[in-house]
Amino acid sequence: MPVHRSGRTGRSRLATAAGTLLAVLTLLITLPVAAGATDTPPRGSAHLGTGVVAHDGQGGAPRDNRADRTEGVDVSSHQGNVDWAALWNSGVKWAYVKATEGTYYKNPYFAQQYGGSYNIGMIRGAYHFATPDTATGTAQADYFVNNGGGWSRDGKTLPGALDIEWNPYGAACFGKTQSGMVTWIRDFLNRYRARTGRDAVIYTATSWWTQCTGNYSGFGATNPLWIARYNTTPGTLPAGWIYQTMWQYTSSGPIVGDHNRFNGAYDRVVALANG
Repeated sequence: MPVHRSGRTGRSRLATAAGTLLAVLTLLITLPVAAGATDTPPRGSAHLGTGVVAHDGQGGAPRDNRADRTEGVDVSSHQGNVDWAALWNSGVKWAYVKATEGTYYKNPYFAQQYGGSYNIGMIRGAYHFATPDTATGTAQADYFVNNGGGWSRDGKTLPGALDIEWNPYGAACFGKTQSGMVTWIRDFLNRYRARTGRDAVIYTATSWWTQCTGNYSGFGATNPLWIARYNTTPGTLPAGWIYQTMWQYTSSGPIVGDHNRFNGAYDRVVALANG
């Protein structure tokens, strides 16, 4: 009579299937993740507009080319040594340079960028990328002022700018509640004014400001607004401001990607520098 071995065969097949599944799972765990899928950028790499396209998208070029709009640029370590003569000859008359981030990063190209823009004739200022999850607003304002973010009454220096926008290293609002974010920003601004005598410029995007501060309106009377929106118009502004002082309208402009428009003729840029 034939011997029936269906039980042993079934167990063998089950063991084989389990082994195959385990091998597949092991392979999936050890495979490298596709570039950019979960990568967090290194600390210090953030810059003005770092989250604009991802969160707000990008539209057409500005429609308004009136003469009373003064062209500017902003730069960080991503641009390296900047060709300031080329920018000046193209019509750029003012610039902002990243000085610091948090209390842990200083732009290694700051001297060339900040001094180079000044030497070519531009009115320039420095900006700080805020990381409210790493240190207090007061501590970051001090770090900024101590490392290039100060102000002097020389007619060529713009007040420092606070870059407060999406967190490229984690949660969009840096783990802050809306009231906690407002307090952090206020602490930074108060300390900056105490150190320099000037009210800092606030760079932000309306959607981030609404999400992370509850569209707080309390800074509009004192702090100039630098709005980020890559589209045909600046769009709706955050609460408290009836107009923007500056508008970052693209990250893909000529020579240097980040281009801006000052809301006024050149003499108004001079007026802001003079306080």
